Amino acid sequence: MPFKVFLVEDSPILRSRLEAMLGAIAGASVAGRAGGAKAAIEGILAARPDAVVLDLHLDDGNGFDVLKALQEAALQVAVYVLTNFPSEPHRRKAASLGARGFFDKSNEFERLRQALAAHAA
Repeated sequence: MPFKVFLVEDSPILRSRLEAMLGAIAGASVAGRAGGAKAAIEGILAARPDAVVLDLHLDDGNGFDVLKALQEAALQVAVYVLTNFPSEPHRRKAASLGARGFFDKSNEFERLRQALAAHAA
């Protein structure tokens, strides 16, 4: 069964790394990409992916803007936050806005892969 993931990341290098990671997960594919909040919201609503990998710092706006918009649209999608800003207040805010997981870019990339693989299974 296909597992579609939308990537919201403003760094082209990290987007490439995320795409390579998804390539190692059976059935996973990239449903779309965005580097900014507005493009992410539009793309996610159009693509209707199974999951979203979401950075908090974006070109225009932030990941919380995306989470709020998805919540308002009542879109049932698993959102996994991947950020350089893993503070406890950010974790709590992301969870309150419906994020399924919250990962630190510097040392939890493998945990994100595991969470996505478990979701895809």
